[in-house]
Amino acid sequence: AFHNARTEGLDFLLVKIQAGRLSDAMRELESAFQRTMPNSAFDYIFLDEHLDALYRSEQRMAKVALVFAGLAIFIACLGLFALAAFAAERRTKEIGIRKVLGASVAGITGLLAKDFLKLVLIAIVLASPIAYWVMNQWLQDFEYRIDIQWWMFLLAGAVAVAVAFFTVSFQSIKAALANPVKSLRSE
Repeated sequence: AFHNARTEGLDFLLVKIQAGRLSDAMRELESAFQRTMPNSAFDYIFLDEHLDALYRSEQRMAKVALVFAGLAIFIACLGLFALAAFAAERRTKEIGIRKVLGASVAGITGLLAKDFLKLVLIAIVLASPIAYWVMNQWLQDFEYRIDIQWWMFLLAGAVAVAVAFFTVSFQSIKAALANPVKSLRSE
């Protein structure tokens, strides 16, 4: 049964239609609507299409953010890679002496990676509260939203540390496997 929207203050009527019966149901609804309110226009929208349109801009923003985040991570890894190469080259003599004295590849890799990982951890500690605040501000616009949990930041931090470690490790292992005689002879 339809009600008069003008007198009862109703704006919308939600109807769930069985799959495969859309055209029949729409004809029946329009017929019933015209019998009940002959002077009103039968205007309808589909809720799934309406919700999709509402969140389309958010989906586009997410795609753009994903592309730029990937680009930023790639550029950061290139910079970290170059910085690790520079640090390994500056410490060539130290690495050679440590190798002669019996240092392992893992020990040298840990020595070189330690400085970079400290900086990454400091960045995580500084960025996490800012990211939490920005995400909370953004989520305020949604009626149904997720709660931001601490494990999300822990996971993001672990991924950042892993990416930094693997990026630095490549140069560190390369420096640790180099012949110590060449590094000591060059000085």
